[in-house]
Amino acid sequence: MFRSANGRQMFGDMIQRKRYCYALLMILLMVGVAGYFGEREIIFPEMAALTVGMWIVDKRVWQVSRMRMVILMTVGAFVGVCIVRYSPFPLLVNLSMAFAFAAVCLTLFRATLIPQISACMLPVLLGTESWVYPIAVVVMSLIIVGGQWGMERQGLREKITYTPVTGNRIDMFYRWLFLWVTMLAIASLAIYTRNIYFILPPLIVTYVEFANSKAGFRNRPVQVLLVLFTAAVLGVFFEVVGHYYLHLPEWVIVLPIFICLFSLFEFLGKFFAPAGAVALIPMIVPEEGVLWLPLQVLVGATLFICLAMICFQRCLSWPRAQLIVCLVPPFIRDLRKRRQ
Repeated sequence: MFRSANGRQMFGDMIQRKRYCYALLMILLMVGVAGYFGEREIIFPEMAALTVGMWIVDKRVWQVSRMRMVILMTVGAFVGVCIVRYSPFPLLVNLSMAFAFAAVCLTLFRATLIPQISACMLPVLLGTESWVYPIAVVVMSLIIVGGQWGMERQGLREKITYTPVTGNRIDMFYRWLFLWVTMLAIASLAIYTRNIYFILPPLIVTYVEFANSKAGFRNRPVQVLLVLFTAAVLGVFFEVVGHYYLHLPEWVIVLPIFICLFSLFEFLGKFFAPAGAVALIPMIVPEEGVLWLPLQVLVGATLFICLAMICFQRCLSWPRAQLIVCLVPPFIRDLRKRRQ
């Protein structure tokens, strides 16, 4: 049997295997329905991230109630489409409005559902005008929360208790303001250099997660960067080979993409939900630019993660030993210890 980096058996947990299967079925359903109806807008990559965070990870990833999760995702998707349809402003201004709207919603609802940023910004970035997109988001959000409730009832995961986010609203305002300004700086670079995939919404979600979350992934920036890059490579490889050249339906190529991605999660023993969204991005972007997507994901993720590490974690003031531990991925350290 295959072993993870820390020596445990991969996919050895029966309950975890069931959660993986349900998550894979959810993603297959989304992509399959999109292919059947010929509506690309039904494919919302962040749903893969939500499936990972709310079905596979057996702990609370985001502070949000189920009802608020559906509301936030739906409102974010609806406002994103409205910005595309009715705003006369250029892309940079529209992206700034989408980000600001999501930040206000998360503050008012006292939630940490950062994927709402993606729900609002993705249609703006891709120019999505169809109302199919917000309808698909609300349906899939209901399935996600219903699935999580069902898993808790069946004992497939621990029950999640919602606790409203506490904190000083003034401090939260200044934090969001800094995130907004720095996001716009990188967005300006992306638009000016015509490397628009620097600012894919899952990468912006990663930036905000690194800035706001206290989760352990903040101590694994290089590993997170490699996981995002690998997810992009997997998505592009199977999309190009499977869909463009072999003409397989996209619901078929989703299988190897997420089997590989879930195997990576098992090997590392850690999850990072935005990687699921990155893996689906190649299915919704224009074909002519898809081959450059992994490189742009690597550059964009590097910019955002470095910015978060410097500005929010103050890593430049860390002692050298802490920096080394932070920069060497844990799976490399674990493999070295096993060999010794």
